[in-house]
Amino acid sequence: MQKQQQKPNFEFVAMMAALMSIVALAIDAILPAISNIGEAINSTDPTDNQLLVTMIFLGLGVGQLFFGPISDSFGRKPVVYIGFSIFLLASIICLFAPNLEVMVVGRILQGIGLSAPRTISISIIRDSYEGDYMAKIMSFVTAFFILVPVVAPAIGKLILDASGWQGIFYVQMFFVLVVALWFWKRQPETLHPEYKIPFSSHVFVDGVKEFIKYRETIAFTLISGLVTGAFLVYLSSAQHIFEDQYALKEIFPYIFAGLAVSIGLSTFMNGTLVMRFGMRRLSLMATIVFCAVALTYSIVFLNSPNPNIYVLVGFLSVQFFCLGFMWGNFRSIAMEPIGHIAGIGAAINGFVSTVLSIPIATFIGDFVKDSVWPLFAGLAICGMVALALFLLTHLPKRKRIAAS
Repeated sequence: MQKQQQKPNFEFVAMMAALMSIVALAIDAILPAISNIGEAINSTDPTDNQLLVTMIFLGLGVGQLFFGPISDSFGRKPVVYIGFSIFLLASIICLFAPNLEVMVVGRILQGIGLSAPRTISISIIRDSYEGDYMAKIMSFVTAFFILVPVVAPAIGKLILDASGWQGIFYVQMFFVLVVALWFWKRQPETLHPEYKIPFSSHVFVDGVKEFIKYRETIAFTLISGLVTGAFLVYLSSAQHIFEDQYALKEIFPYIFAGLAVSIGLSTFMNGTLVMRFGMRRLSLMATIVFCAVALTYSIVFLNSPNPNIYVLVGFLSVQFFCLGFMWGNFRSIAMEPIGHIAGIGAAINGFVSTVLSIPIATFIGDFVKDSVWPLFAGLAICGMVALALFLLTHLPKRKRIAAS
């Protein structure tokens, strides 16, 4: 299929960002309300309540395994509609959940539903573009997507104060309906008929066999999982860190927004620089700095109390600035060799990286009780393993042969 070469219009980038942004809205808007939700469902342990964040990622990972192959057989658009429907049903479950267990089930189902637009948006981009140009578009899409975490906690706090935590779920449902209507009216199907794969029980098995043929695809899927897991520790514990450890409940949404801005800024810069320097070089340099910052904090503040809030935010800002040069490029590098199976390829990539991130986040998150130090130790360990995989994958061919 001939890839589009012209610059995509603003509406295409904005629509793809909106499909991804529903995920960020579902995760980040409830952060200021986690303690309120916990009280409503009789769950007062902050560690247990972190499940309201981490378990939606389980749904995101699992759902992609179904929606990716289906989209390769029946097209991209029908799958997005199915996902939206599941999300709306799951939101109703969350609204009327009597306890933590039912609420977690609702959050998992929300993740399953949202995995459709999240995965399919990447497939649509891959259907239409390739190489560094695809990375450029992914960066701009992600930059718009980052705007949602910037404002979502603050919006969630406003809704919480005005109408209670239930209002946050109603606003999410309204946003989904608006995006669904926009997508239906304006986005054409991108899977050409000649690329459709007849649906059968072998679709997934054949897709996995094709996926594992590509060394770089496997490596950067694992790298994405490691980095996402490290970030998920922050995401799930941010409310506990800033509200409980630092007693900054009222300004937590604004701190969270400021840190998200650093990711958005670097993501936007990546979209500009990737065509000049290439996605591999940019992401490698960012990974090195990511590791160096996390190691520096871990060494300097070993066996020390939490530093001043300005010091903490400074370290986190640099870490997150690096992420903007990592996430989109890692995904693009992994997807580049498997454009012929973009649907199932995006599904496997998303499933493995997401499911890998959950045990990492859960394990490290259990240590983030009275100190922020375990967060940076986790960032350092995950970053160094990711960097090792990166370097091993890109060793010159002669060196790899000699080493083997």
